[in-house]
Amino acid sequence: QVQLVESGGGLVQPGGSLRLSCAGNGFTFGHYEMHWVRQAPGKGLEWVALINSRSEFTSYGGSVKGRFSISRNNGDNMVYLQMNSLKAEDTAVYFCCRDGGFYCDYWGSGTQVTVAS
Repeated sequence: QVQLVESGGGLVQPGGSLRLSCAGNGFTFGHYEMHWVRQAPGKGLEWVALINSRSEFTSYGGSVKGRFSISRNNGDNMVYLQMNSLKAEDTAVYFCCRDGGFYCDYWGSGTQVTVAS
């Protein structure tokens, strides 16, 4: 069955960096666009970034553009989110999800990122 497993979250100081990873299994990873989505405490889901199946195209939400970078390695079934210049408002649970056409059809369980001094 389809599985997505995120890792790499943790506690980081403002201005610091983290790299999140997401491992995909149970499907042909290289055929799907992938997304990162986050949910801050007490708030709704916020789309963060996407990457198309062959890494030809990426897009970012306005709040992270210029600070975050999405990438993937289809040979290893991995998608990554490099997060730099982190701010307190980046504190959230970060999810990777598989693009199902109009929405994400499979989601990981998330990884917590906390930005605090």
